[in-house]
Amino acid sequence: MNEVMLETKKINIECKGYLDIELDPEMDLFAQTERLKKEKNAIVLAHYYQEPDIQDVADYIGDSLGLAQKAEATRADMIVFAGVHFMAETAKILNPSKKVVIPDLLAGCSLSDSCPPPMFEQFKKQHPDHLVISYINCSAGIKALSDIICTSSNAQKIVESLSADQKIIFAPDKNLGAYINKVTGRNMVLWNGACMVHEIFSVEKMTKLKIRHPQAKVIAHPECEEPVLRLADFIGSTTQLLKYTVTDGSSEYIVATETGILHQMMKSSPHKTFIPAPPNNSCACNDCPHMKRNTLEKIYLCMEYEVPEITMDEELRIAAKKPIDKMLELSAKFGL
Repeated sequence: MNEVMLETKKINIECKGYLDIELDPEMDLFAQTERLKKEKNAIVLAHYYQEPDIQDVADYIGDSLGLAQKAEATRADMIVFAGVHFMAETAKILNPSKKVVIPDLLAGCSLSDSCPPPMFEQFKKQHPDHLVISYINCSAGIKALSDIICTSSNAQKIVESLSADQKIIFAPDKNLGAYINKVTGRNMVLWNGACMVHEIFSVEKMTKLKIRHPQAKVIAHPECEEPVLRLADFIGSTTQLLKYTVTDGSSEYIVATETGILHQMMKSSPHKTFIPAPPNNSCACNDCPHMKRNTLEKIYLCMEYEVPEITMDEELRIAAKKPIDKMLELSAKFGL
C-alpha cells in the first residue's frame, strides 16, 4: 500500500462525518470564507480547472508552476489547496511548517495514479545512466525518484538546458514527453502514463466543429494526444493558453483542455467566444472528475475544521523537495 493510500485511510477515519455536516442553505459562503482567511491567516490557492465559484474566492489562481511558486513564497499559516492531491502534496513539501488542507482528499489524478513509485523505481533501474525529469503531476514518491521536476510551462526550456548527449527518462506523461521530444529533437525514454481528460478529445468531432467555425483557432494543452496537437494553431500550458487568448487577434477559439480554464478566458476576454473541444463520449464538456470533487462548501468546511490535512514523512519530503528546488531554480533562471 503506497503512502497516499495509507494517508487517505488514516485521514478518512479522522474526518469521519466531516463532509456530512449540513450547512445553512442561506449561508454566504463567500463572506464566510473571507472571514476564515483573516481569522486563520489562510490563503486559498486554486488551479484553473476548479469550478468558477472556487476560482472567484481564491487568492491566487494558476497552473502547476505558478501554484508551486506561490506556495513556496506564501507567509500564510494555512494553505487551502483547491486542486488535486499531488498539488497539495507539493505545497506541503515546500512548506513543512505550515498547515496544508485540501477540500476533498479523494481529489486524485489519473496521470499521477498511472505511475506507481515501486514500478517506476524498477523502470528507472533499467536505465541507470539516464537523468529523470518528472512532470509535476506525480506523487511525492515519484518526485523523490526524480532529478528535476518540470511543468508544461517550463518542460521544453528545462530539457533544452541539458547537454544534447544527456540521456533522459521523462515521466509520467507520455504525450507531453512525446511533444517535448518533437520540439527539441530529443529521444527521451517515456513512461507510459497519461491524463484521462486530455486523452478523451475526439479528432473527428473537433474537425467537424472546425468546419462549423472556420474562423476559430484551435488551442491545445501538450498533454493531448498527437493527432489533436496536429490540429492546433497554438500549443501551450494552461497559463500559456490563457495568455494567448488575451494577446491573439482572433475572436473565437476551440479549447482542447479541461473546461475550467474557460472561466478565466471569458473573464479576461469577454468579447471573445470560447468553445470547449468535444470529447469522444456523450458528454457535452470535458471536465476532470477529480478537480470537480472540490466545491465551495468543501472549501468552507476544510477551512473551518482544518481537515483533511496533508501530512508527510520527513525523509520523503526532503527527497521530493530536491527536484522541485531544481525546477524552481531553473524557472527563475529562465524567467518562467
